[in-house]
Amino acid sequence: MLLLARLGKPGCYSPIASSRLAHAALRRNRLHTGDAHNVFDAAPAPDHRQCSALLRARTASGDHSGSASLLRGMLGRGLRPDRLALAAAIKSASSLPDGGALGSCLHGFVVRAGYAARVAVAKAVMDMYGRRGALADARLVFDEMSCPDAVCWNILITGSSRAGLFDDVFSLFRSMLACGVDESMPTAVTVAVVIPVCAKLRDLRAGRSVHGYVVKAGLESDTLCGNALVSMYAKCGGGSGITGDVHRAFSSIRCKDVVSWNSIIAGYSENGLFEEALTLFGQMISEGCLPNYSTVANILPVCSFMEHGMHYGKEVHGFVFRSGLYMDVSVCNALMAHYSKVCEMRVVESIFRSMGSRDIVTWNTMIAGYVMNGYHSRVLGLFRRLLSTGMAPDSVSFVSLLTACAQVGDVRGGMGVHGYIFRRPALRHETSLMNALISFYSQCDRLDDALNSFEDILDKDSVSWNAILSACANRGHHIEEFIRLFSEMCRKVTRWDSITILNVIRVSTSCGIKMVREAHGCSLRVGYIGDISVANAIIDAYAKCGHTQDADILFRNLAGRNIVTDNTMISCYLKNNSVEEAEIIFHQMSEKEQTTWNLMIQLYARNNMCDQAFSLFHQLECPDAVSITNILLVCIQLSSVQLVRECHAYMLRASLEDIHLEGALLDAYSKCGNIANAFNLFKISPNKDIVTFTAMIGGYAMHGMAEEAVELFSDMLTLDIKPDHVVLTALLSACSHAGLVDAGIKIFKFARETYRFEPTAENYTCMVDLLARGGRLQDAYSFALDIPPHLANANAWGSLLGACNVHGEVKIGQLAADHLFAMEGGDMGNYISVSNIYAADEKWDGVEHVRKLLTSKDMKKPAGCSQALVYSQ
Repeated sequence: MLLLARLGKPGCYSPIASSRLAHAALRRNRLHTGDAHNVFDAAPAPDHRQCSALLRARTASGDHSGSASLLRGMLGRGLRPDRLALAAAIKSASSLPDGGALGSCLHGFVVRAGYAARVAVAKAVMDMYGRRGALADARLVFDEMSCPDAVCWNILITGSSRAGLFDDVFSLFRSMLACGVDESMPTAVTVAVVIPVCAKLRDLRAGRSVHGYVVKAGLESDTLCGNALVSMYAKCGGGSGITGDVHRAFSSIRCKDVVSWNSIIAGYSENGLFEEALTLFGQMISEGCLPNYSTVANILPVCSFMEHGMHYGKEVHGFVFRSGLYMDVSVCNALMAHYSKVCEMRVVESIFRSMGSRDIVTWNTMIAGYVMNGYHSRVLGLFRRLLSTGMAPDSVSFVSLLTACAQVGDVRGGMGVHGYIFRRPALRHETSLMNALISFYSQCDRLDDALNSFEDILDKDSVSWNAILSACANRGHHIEEFIRLFSEMCRKVTRWDSITILNVIRVSTSCGIKMVREAHGCSLRVGYIGDISVANAIIDAYAKCGHTQDADILFRNLAGRNIVTDNTMISCYLKNNSVEEAEIIFHQMSEKEQTTWNLMIQLYARNNMCDQAFSLFHQLECPDAVSITNILLVCIQLSSVQLVRECHAYMLRASLEDIHLEGALLDAYSKCGNIANAFNLFKISPNKDIVTFTAMIGGYAMHGMAEEAVELFSDMLTLDIKPDHVVLTALLSACSHAGLVDAGIKIFKFARETYRFEPTAENYTCMVDLLARGGRLQDAYSFALDIPPHLANANAWGSLLGACNVHGEVKIGQLAADHLFAMEGGDMGNYISVSNIYAADEKWDGVEHVRKLLTSKDMKKPAGCSQALVYSQ
C-alpha cells in the first residue's frame, strides 16, 4: 500500500520507474520466466503489438502464469502493453493464488500510465478486487466511471454474492433498475447471479419479483435466466407444490441445454418427485440432449429411492457405458454410491477395481458402502489401502470410519482415529468430524469422552449440541448433565431445531409427567408443536407416563396426522389395554402399515382375544418376525403345541432369522409343555445370545429342571455373555422350585460381586421366595426387611406369606401380612392366605376376623374355570 501511495503522488510518474515496480512485483511472485525469454529469443526485435497479442492469447487460454511471465519480460525490455493486454494481465493476476500484490501494483501502473479511464481496464481492475473480496476498492473504481454499463454492475453484484453480502446484491439490483439507462439495465447475467441468492435465502417472494422483471424485459426464453429460475423454484418449493412454477419456467426456455435439464431433474429429485425426475431423464434423451456427468449424478440417487431402483440404476449404468461417461471419475463415484444404497456391494467393488484413477471421493464412497451394508471388517483394511496410496483422507473418510467402529463397538479403533485427528489441527477445525466423535463415544457408552470431545469443538453448531444432548438423554442417570448442557445451549444458541426438542421430550419421559408437560409447553413456545415428529414424541411420552387422557387430547387436536401418529396412539392404548379406543383409530385409518397390524394383534393377544388376533393375523399378506412373536402369545394362551409348530414352520419357510423370534419360540415351546423341542431349537441356533439363553433357562425353570438351568448358565458365562436381571430371575425361580437354596444364594452373590450387578425388585422378590420355599422363613423375613425401600413391593411379602401358610408359621405370617396389607389392601388372595394360616393353627378367632374384613370390604372369591382345545377331524 505504501508503494501505491508513492505511485499516486503528482509529479512522481516515470514510465521506467513504473515498469520497474511492476517488474519487481512480478519477481516477488516467483513466476517462471523461461517461456518469456523464449519468446524474446525467437523474435530478435519484437514490438509491443506482437507481445500484447501474445499476452492476450495466453490469458484467454488459461495460461495465467505464462501471461504474467510475458508481462515481466515486456516491462523488462521497456515494451508497453496496450489497454487490452493490460486488462488481460490484470485478469491473470486475479486468477493466480498469490497474485494479490501483483494486481495492486498493476492497478498503480494503470493509473500512472493513463489507462484507468479505459473501460476494459477498469472492468478488469474491478473484477480483480471483486474476486479478492476487496469490494470497497472495487466500488471506488466503479464510482470513478462516468457511465458504467451492465457488465460493471454485474461485476459488483457477483463480488457481493461471492462474499455473502446478499443485502448488497438486492440493493445493487434495485439501483440498476432505478438508473433508467438502457446500457445499465439488468441482463441475463445479472438475473443469473441474483436469482441464486433468492434460492440460498429461500426467499420465494424476492425470486418472483425478479421473475417479473425477466418477463417484462423479454428475457424469459433466455437459457441462462430460465436455468436459474428453474433451480430457484425447485429450492424454494416444497414437495409436489413446486411442479407448476418449475415446469412453467422450464417450458419458457427456447433453447434448452444440458444445464436446463439437469436443473429440473435435480429440482424434482430434491423435492422427492422421483418418478417425475426419471420421466424427465427419459424425455431428455429422446429429445437429443446428451446427459453429462452431472445428469448421471442427479438421476442415480432417484433410482436408489424408487421401488425398482436397482433395475433403473442398471439401465442408467448401461447408458453410461454406451455413451463413454464411465471414464469420468465422478460418474463412477455416483454409480458406486447408487449400488451401495441398493445393497449390491459386488458391483461396487467391481467398479472400484476397474477405475483407472481414483480420487478421495471414490475411496470415501467405497468405505461408506461397506459401513452402510454391514461389512465392518473390510472398512479398516480399505482405509489402510487408502493411506498406502499417499492420498490424505479427509473428514468424510474419518466420519465413515468412526461409524464403523461405533457399530462394532471397536473403542480402541475409534480412539486411534481420535488420536490421528488430535495430531492434525486442520481436522480439529472440522465440526462435522468432531460431531461424529461425540456420536461414536456416545454409542460406545463413554459419556466422559463424548463430553471432552464436545468441549474440544472450536465452532459448535446445532448438530454438536444435539449430539451431546442425545448422548446424555440416552442414559437416564445423566439427567443433571443434560439439564446443565441444555441451559448452556439456551444461552449460546439463538434458535433450536426439532431434534433439540425431541431430546428434551425423551429426557422428560424419564422424569415424570410434570417434566413432560413442561416439555410440551416448551415445544409450543418455540413453535415446534406443528412438527409431526415432535407431536408424536409428546403423545408417546404421555403414554409412557400412563396419562392416556393427555395423549388423547393432543391426538384429537392435531391439525395434521400421519400413520406414525396413529400407530403411536394405538401403542398408547396398548399400554393401557384400551381395546375399544384402539379399534376406533384402527378402523378409521385409510392407510395401514405392518406396524399397525402388529400393534393390534399384540393388543388382542394381551387381552385374551384369541379369535380377533387370529382374524387380523390371517389378513396379513406377509407376516414378519414381530407378527409371529405376537401370535405366539395367543398360541401360549391356548397351550397349543401344534400352533407353535406351525409358526415355527412359517419362520423357516420365510427365512425369518431373528434372534428375538427364536427366543419367543423357545419360550412358547416351553410354556406349551414341549421342553424337548425348545432344547432342539436352542441347540441348532447359530448365534446364541442373552435372549436365547434366558428363554432356555426360563424353560428349564418352568419344567423344574433346575440343575440343567444352572449348567446352562455356566455355559453362558463361558461364552462371555454378561447376565442381566431377566436371566437372574429365571435362575432364581428354577432354584426356588427345585429347593436349591444354596445354589440360588451363590448365584445371586456371584452376579452382584463379579458383574457389579444391581438387583431389581423382581430379583429381590425371587430371593425372598427362594428362602421362604426352602423353609428358611426367618432368613426370608430378614432379607425382605433389607430390601431398599424404593424396590420393596407386595410380591416379596406375598411370597413370604404364602410360604408361612405352607409351613404353618403364624408369627412371621402375621408380620408379613401387616406389611402386605399396608402395600396392597385390595388383593383378596392375601386375606385368604392369612385366613388359612390361622385355620391351620386352629386359631378360629383369627379366621373369623379375616372373614369379617372381607365382608366389610365387599370382597368375593371368583369362581374357578377350565378350558380345553378340541381339534376337528
